Amino acid sequence: MTRLSGWLFAPMPLARVAVLRLLVFAFVVIDVLGLHTSGWYHGWADPVWYEPLVMGEVLHLPAATVLLVQTLKWGCVLAALAAMTGRAPRLLGWTVAVGWVWYQYVAFSYGKVDHDRADFVVALALLPTVGIAHLSDRRRSEAAGFALRAIQLAAVATYFLSAWAKIRFGGWEWVNSATMVRAVVRRGTPMAQWLLEVPWTLHAFQWVLFAAELTAPVIFLLSERWRRRVVAGWFVFHAMTYAAITIAFWPHLVMMLAFLPLERYAAWLRERFPRLPGGSPPSSGSPPGEPVEAVAPDPAGRRPGATVGTAG
Repeated sequence: MTRLSGWLFAPMPLARVAVLRLLVFAFVVIDVLGLHTSGWYHGWADPVWYEPLVMGEVLHLPAATVLLVQTLKWGCVLAALAAMTGRAPRLLGWTVAVGWVWYQYVAFSYGKVDHDRADFVVALALLPTVGIAHLSDRRRSEAAGFALRAIQLAAVATYFLSAWAKIRFGGWEWVNSATMVRAVVRRGTPMAQWLLEVPWTLHAFQWVLFAAELTAPVIFLLSERWRRRVVAGWFVFHAMTYAAITIAFWPHLVMMLAFLPLERYAAWLRERFPRLPGGSPPSSGSPPGEPVEAVAPDPAGRRPGATVGTAG
């Protein structure tokens, strides 16, 4: 249990949380206004079509109304924009979480539930618990470590449980039948249509996808360099999927960024573009892949020289 606790609460850079929160809140704005907008028109739907999900039954949430969906929609956007400033991280962060989850609930109470948003809920709930965190913050904290680790676990569980669900509900026929052929026929782009002429490639891809999802937890056993490569591989896979059948798991892709040293990339950008918030004049600093040392000031006021951690 001590080793497990040490792994779950391993101190991680606060700057990494600050960057991820900025990306999460930016995605909320993009999602509500552009990607997943079905919630807004349910306000005009007849309440007879409202089928409360478990959350709605437990919390006794009412059917959507025009006033409710407009409040949730624009409340999410305004709260997310305010949260991107870094001020009042807990109050604004949890306000965004409640508004966005409720807005998604409205969308899903009148149709299918998208499974690519579960790990995003984890991020919205836990990132505010870290408290104040700045883009140039060189400190580490266990709160940051737990929030990032929980997001990583949720993101990997999305893959692993997806593989489990394929066999549990579809059986081995999911990987041995024409699952991908059907997907290409239904919504394939010109880029994927030619694959119908060589269907064995789609059959093989089903096995590759299943194996990749089933072995997704292996990422926790890899070095940081190989973790970055695995994340890049998953991004390439999702890009290919979108190019072939126009399906993308946008919030999940944001969560996969929790595996990356985001604070290093942010520091590198600030050095190259000093006019960015928190930017500094260009220097011969470390590239994004190199650790950055945090130096503690000497109590007596002398030149700092004690290394207290790295941003790795």
